[in-house]
Amino acid sequence: MTDTQRNILYFGFIAVLIIGTGFIQSWNSALFVLNFGLISAIMALGVNLQWGFAGLFNVGIMGFVALGGLATVLISMPPEPEAWAAGGTRVIISLILGAATIVGAILAYGALPKGRMRTIAMIAILFIGFFVYRAVFDGGVQAVEAINPANAGYLGGLGLPVLIAWPVGGLLAAGAAWIIGKTALGLRSDYLAIATLGIAEIIIAVLKNEDWLARGVKNVVGLPRPAPYEINLQNDPAFVEQAAGFGLDPVFASTIWVKLIYAGLFAAVLIVLFVLAQRALHSPWGRMMRAIRDNEVAAEAMGKDVTARHLQVFVLGSAICGIAGAMMTTLDGQLTPGTYQPLRFTFLVWVMVIVGGSGNNLGAVLGGFLIWWLWVMVEPIGLGLMQLVTSGMAEGYWLRTHLLESAAHMRLLTMGLVLLLVLRFSPRGLIPER
Repeated sequence: MTDTQRNILYFGFIAVLIIGTGFIQSWNSALFVLNFGLISAIMALGVNLQWGFAGLFNVGIMGFVALGGLATVLISMPPEPEAWAAGGTRVIISLILGAATIVGAILAYGALPKGRMRTIAMIAILFIGFFVYRAVFDGGVQAVEAINPANAGYLGGLGLPVLIAWPVGGLLAAGAAWIIGKTALGLRSDYLAIATLGIAEIIIAVLKNEDWLARGVKNVVGLPRPAPYEINLQNDPAFVEQAAGFGLDPVFASTIWVKLIYAGLFAAVLIVLFVLAQRALHSPWGRMMRAIRDNEVAAEAMGKDVTARHLQVFVLGSAICGIAGAMMTTLDGQLTPGTYQPLRFTFLVWVMVIVGGSGNNLGAVLGGFLIWWLWVMVEPIGLGLMQLVTSGMAEGYWLRTHLLESAAHMRLLTMGLVLLLVLRFSPRGLIPER
């Protein structure tokens, strides 16, 4: 079997799984799996860019995904005029003061000669700047969060079309990745992993606690959508007539149509990013990145700036994760910082890349679809299996109760089992790097 035939077989199997979900469960479930599978494939592409191309072990994926979600709120939600009037200006001024303090400390470090005077100057700038920043910031935040805290209590966004938020989410994640990369990419791979994980947790902590920014754990709901609302379609006589012409219930047809619109948008983004990633992989830049990954010492001896190239690919991969995070928040229709868990947004994406094939973009896409389908479907399948196994046991029997309760853990068991099987029998993934 050729590589092309094998790849067609793999993706045909994924199509069978999704279509089978539609026939066995519901087409809403099938399209749910498809949409989140597309987003997962984009996340896997971003991580594959970092790990498969350059060998960078980033376990801060969750933070970049969350920044993409934040961009959706900042771009698409309408501004809150009362909050801006109460303390918005003070918040913006305080952020400018905080940035000016950091810049001032950096300039002092570069301008003054090494010694005690430089240390004293930097401490004085940071100390004074911090208290000035807090004096302005705290009052502004309290004023903003006091305005209608049950439904608002934050500054809102720019009120722009939500699709603009997707590239902005990539830019926001790229900016954070540049800052992280400038400080952490000189570290050894294990220390880089610890640093990225810690910074991701800091980002999530900020989102949860700074209510003025995105309502914190109160969540932002009712985000604008690139697709029409189902209720509007159900009240549209033309849509109802078309649905009736196909013999479909308008309620069912409206939900399917909306999910198909999202699937089309997500598929278009995935195709564009996949083509760009493929061109990068087969370009001189891509060959250089793989040479650096395989032997940094030899690459440095050939005159390559390893740290700069690592920074480039780290920023690019993080930007793709930020785009995926903005798309996911748009699909959810809400920003819920409490749901950003490392298990889903870091471990799961890494499993997708490893199972699909590290260093192969097509493998990353395959892993995204396959692992997401398993993540969604294994628990109900496991519950059905346990019910079948225990059907002959008496109600209340301890073994029956134990087995039925264990079905909730089928997801983690399956992820670990799939990962072990792939690492044992196909350690380079289902579609290995050429």
